[in-house]
Amino acid sequence: MLPIDLSIPIGIGTPAWPTYEPLQMKYFKRLAPNGANGQILTHSNHVGTHLDGEIHFYTPGKDIADLSLDFLMHDGVVVDLSDAAGDYDVYTSRMVEDRVEVREGDILVIHTGYHHYGWDQPTADEVRYMVKHPGPDREFAEWAKRRKLRWIGVDCGSADHPMNTIIRQWMPRQAKQADAHFREKHGMPLEEFFGDDKYQLMHIEMFDRGIIHAECLGGDIDLLLNRRAVIGCFPWRLVEGESCIARIVAFVDDATHAELMARKAAAKLTKHGDVAGSLNPDLHAEGRARARA
Repeated sequence: MLPIDLSIPIGIGTPAWPTYEPLQMKYFKRLAPNGANGQILTHSNHVGTHLDGEIHFYTPGKDIADLSLDFLMHDGVVVDLSDAAGDYDVYTSRMVEDRVEVREGDILVIHTGYHHYGWDQPTADEVRYMVKHPGPDREFAEWAKRRKLRWIGVDCGSADHPMNTIIRQWMPRQAKQADAHFREKHGMPLEEFFGDDKYQLMHIEMFDRGIIHAECLGGDIDLLLNRRAVIGCFPWRLVEGESCIARIVAFVDDATHAELMARKAAAKLTKHGDVAGSLNPDLHAEGRARARA
């Protein structure tokens, strides 16, 4: 089994979730005269690719150190919803199951395509990445519980719809756009669709059930659309950690890895060496057929 990185690069330019502490980094010693370089980092747990832990929203829940490696690493599937959900859209369990087979206990990684607007991409658009990405309604959350998913990963700023978070108040111009979108598409205003009883449901209604999620995935995720793989999330063994920056990796067999690396070699890359932009859409359809076989 060989690895494919699903994590975005992290540095001082990586945006944290809005209002959270970004990464700050400085040298406190240098080779001359100290004989070694040393750095100090200050940051929140919600910058770059990170795993939201239970106690982020559920006080008696597990901290990050309590999560077993068996929980963090397991069979899973990467589903591509980029052809089904765009700005401010709502994705559903039907969209997922139309594209891949999701098995009980799976890890589910959702590719919205919005990592293409991440800070490391040539098409970077921080507002679109954090504020306009699609997200789920309660129907999806209830389906995830029935499927007994281990954890969920998303390639955007939040596993919740951004307009079902405090962002709706912080970004009134975009909230107005979203309201018009919901009135046209769903026949009701945004505040009615996402009322107070649904507020941040992917956090509040899931973490007490042990279904947590990772946010801001990316890396070479485009190579794995609608494919199964062994997926691992590797945060620190952080005692009392409510969440944690993490490395997320998919593992595939040697032959598949060689095939995917050949495709990567023919793709445009970011300055950090990840696939930049969408690959051939035909590969998405090919992946859907393989995932359901």
